[in-house]
Amino acid sequence: MLYHLFDLHGAMVAPARLMAETVNHVFSHPMVPAAYTRMGRAIAASSEIFERATRRHGKPQFGIQEVAVGEARVPIHEVVTARKPFAELRHFAKPAGAVPDGQPRVLIVAPMSGHYATLLRDTVAALLPAHDVYITDWINACEVPLAAGRFGLDDYLDYVVDFLDVLGPGTHVVAVCQPSVPVLAAVSIMSAENHPATPPSMTLMGGPIDTRISPTKPNKLATSRPLRWFERSVLSVVPLVHRGAGRLVYPGFMQLTGFMSMNLDRHVGSTMKHFQHLVRGDGESAQTHRKFYDEYLAVMDLAADFYLETIDVAFQRHLLPRGLWVSRGRRVDPKAVTATALMTVEGELDDISGPGQTRAAHGLCSNLAPEKHTHLFVPGVGHYGIFNGSRWRRAIQPEVARFIRAHDPATRADA
Repeated sequence: MLYHLFDLHGAMVAPARLMAETVNHVFSHPMVPAAYTRMGRAIAASSEIFERATRRHGKPQFGIQEVAVGEARVPIHEVVTARKPFAELRHFAKPAGAVPDGQPRVLIVAPMSGHYATLLRDTVAALLPAHDVYITDWINACEVPLAAGRFGLDDYLDYVVDFLDVLGPGTHVVAVCQPSVPVLAAVSIMSAENHPATPPSMTLMGGPIDTRISPTKPNKLATSRPLRWFERSVLSVVPLVHRGAGRLVYPGFMQLTGFMSMNLDRHVGSTMKHFQHLVRGDGESAQTHRKFYDEYLAVMDLAADFYLETIDVAFQRHLLPRGLWVSRGRRVDPKAVTATALMTVEGELDDISGPGQTRAAHGLCSNLAPEKHTHLFVPGVGHYGIFNGSRWRRAIQPEVARFIRAHDPATRADA
């Protein structure tokens, strides 16, 4: 019912939003004299804020057209390498012969936690010059027909294994935030089974491996209620107007409400500053605001099974660090990891996955040789700064690249 009301509200405000968009175009048009007055800019600013607040933000584009490789600008073409009902394996391909041979192949596993994989645009862009990059591009659950079946945490784990199998031996894996748990589980199972596509390295960045350590607000929320409460309170059925009609999901708009309520004062303040920038005619600051919130407000629905099982396994029962996780009859035992080098990355100010939660993976992979363990702790960096922004590009990505190179089979063979 809640999802139906949300769609109904969107339909009801659509005429007002279109009117606001028209007003904004009129009072910001260079041929309209009022556009050059403070009053005109205030009207345009108010109408823009209303239009953006009521807009349904669709999936953003990665928009990576080219990258610098040495002195050359190399074009990038997005290619879907494999398709599954809930995800596409997306390749950021470079033209043959445009880059040196032997670039390490890297699979970035994006989080399925509300935002689209495009949230990792900066992660991809920074790795592209020296790596052959692929990413898991998750599909909005409301667009997946019921006939495709369920999708749970075990399915996520299977997708990681399947995509690594598609890419073949020698593929490194990088997990950002939430997928650190299923990626470590997938590599553990692959290692135990001597799977030929077991990655030579895995990098876990800001992930909830053991949320009993330095619990954050989201961690405490996940344990403050029984699983049944989450099932009754936040799940909804997809309405008939969507391809996934009838599927039970954790709606994106509910997740966004949770995201914004954690830092409501900051978001309100940012909106007020945006209004002031528009009135002053500060186009550059206004565009920066638009760019950030176009991404931040674009959210996707999560399959209910995946959402509930993640809360249960990772946040409430802590099955991975306790050695009790069994996936499709297979025990998830990180001690089986003996050949895959492990790097963990944590930020001092991470308020999503507290310091120590990701590093716990090293203790779990106790049979891994000491030279295959690497941990990077970054002072003064929050959760998103681990994989996005200047500190990621300047201080973190070079260390991740060095780690991957040090454990890449082709690089070692050349050495």
